Amino acid sequence: MSSRSLVWQSLFAALALGLLLTLGVWQLRRLEWKESLIARLETRTRAAPAEIPPPSDWAGLRGEDYDYRHVRATGRFDLARSVKVFTQAPAGAAGGGPGFFVIMPFRLAGGGALLVNRGFVAQSLTAADAWRHGPNEPTEIKGWLRAPQSRNAFTPADDPGTGLWFTSDPVKIAATLGLVDAAPFVLQQEDQAGLDDGLFRTVPDAADIPNNHLSYAVTWMGLAAALLIVYALYARSRVRAH
Repeated sequence: MSSRSLVWQSLFAALALGLLLTLGVWQLRRLEWKESLIARLETRTRAAPAEIPPPSDWAGLRGEDYDYRHVRATGRFDLARSVKVFTQAPAGAAGGGPGFFVIMPFRLAGGGALLVNRGFVAQSLTAADAWRHGPNEPTEIKGWLRAPQSRNAFTPADDPGTGLWFTSDPVKIAATLGLVDAAPFVLQQEDQAGLDDGLFRTVPDAADIPNNHLSYAVTWMGLAAALLIVYALYARSRVRAH
């Protein structure tokens, strides 16, 4: 058998090998980007709280500009309004099982409104709604700015009529609550002295961001190596057979 009989097989093998190697290199580049992102977000999380961006800057902000940034804000909670965002219980939360993040408007002292994730409450404990009763007075809160959550094909539809949501989307939640001057981000509140509202709060951890790019890269590179070995054995057997 001449080498010409392997032209098409070699062409297809080369194309497949090139595709697998390209995917592997792309995942390595994604790995570098993700590790840089996680390092940047960890730095923001651990930094001392800074002033919240002023309303004049909100329109030009992108999620990567502020996500996980540690901030403080002064104002007053709007205790009459809130929504619940369905979620699984964070590690360490009381009550067990799924529950909700309580999102409540916070009227800023300098103007504008901020949606605050006040913390988690288990579904079995929602009747004990201590968060609706305080604090009443102007107060300073601290926490981490979070970008809007994305949806996928499996995310249930929100039910604004009952105040039940499945993603933390500040723009849509603000519109439902009738807030025309709300920030395009959510503040994830941290614990503060003297606050006893029955809600469970955690410190966000950028390390929880999925980072599987190395395993993906190894998979694609492994498939490329396997293809090369299999094709070499196949070509040798065909040549020997003729």
